[in-house]
Amino acid sequence: MTTHSWRAPARKTALWSTLAALGVLAVTSAIVWTWRNDLPDPLATHWGGRSSVPDDFMSLDLLLFSTALMVVLFCGLFGAIAWFWGATAATRRMVAASTVWTGGLGGALLLLTAGSQRGLQDAHQATVRGWAVTAAIVVPLVPAIAAALLVPGDPHEPAGGPVAADAPRLGLTGDERAVWIRRADGGPGLVVGGIAVVVTTLLAVLLRQWALLVVPVLLVVLFTTMFAFTVRVDATGLTVRSLVGWPGTHVPADEVQRASVTEVNAVRQFGGWGWRLGRGGRVGVVLRSGTGLLVERSGGRSLVVTVDDAVTGAALLNTLADRTRN
Repeated sequence: MTTHSWRAPARKTALWSTLAALGVLAVTSAIVWTWRNDLPDPLATHWGGRSSVPDDFMSLDLLLFSTALMVVLFCGLFGAIAWFWGATAATRRMVAASTVWTGGLGGALLLLTAGSQRGLQDAHQATVRGWAVTAAIVVPLVPAIAAALLVPGDPHEPAGGPVAADAPRLGLTGDERAVWIRRADGGPGLVVGGIAVVVTTLLAVLLRQWALLVVPVLLVVLFTTMFAFTVRVDATGLTVRSLVGWPGTHVPADEVQRASVTEVNAVRQFGGWGWRLGRGGRVGVVLRSGTGLLVERSGGRSLVVTVDDAVTGAALLNTLADRTRN
């Protein structure tokens, strides 16, 4: 997929997901606006500490404006990611899911904040349940996942030329076959994830908001999918897949232009650990800093995987990619 050809689906993804997010926000804002005569002025917008007593307030107009501003800014951010770095389907799916989730979250928080205060004369009397906050965060994940699934995958695009002549090769003879398999797991991200699980669990217990225990459960699921991968190079190309089966990606051998070893700084280049989007739209399965396997493919796309013995994986992938050119 050339730079020109991927921009059209990237723009389309950004457009429809933004319209969906703003549509959800518009509908929920309209609903809340119809409640204006039943709401106290100002509204409680934050509940602090274990006592769950309101400690911050604002007018309905300001609440609607600030929520809309937040959603619009994030939609713009995700749209920019699609516009400049949306060369891969993985990136476009991330943009669609994040955009739709942001709109759903904004709408859910509006309904929760205003709905919990309908009929009250004084916003100091307002209370909010832990399960409701959890629902406001979790429920928008459903349309977000659906949005990601609506984004088509990358079309097959064989490279137009040979594998780079200076790329490393493995000395296979004739029809000799070889497979390279490594496991990439652990790393600092798993430690950070463990701390996040402990902190959110303690917070739910201390606040006695048992519904908030859904958050550490979701974090455990997330970290299980993001911090243990199998990396395989064979005649079909490169396959990277989470140990639980998802997420994953495959680079066909005939799309490989060059495979090499690169030095990776997880925080500086990718902003953290896990399945990441890095500088220039580069997709990364980054579990640590250090050496990684860099695969440059047709359409200006590239994939980085931090894995041990990357030099062997790169050499074998180049060798097998050579065979697809014959």
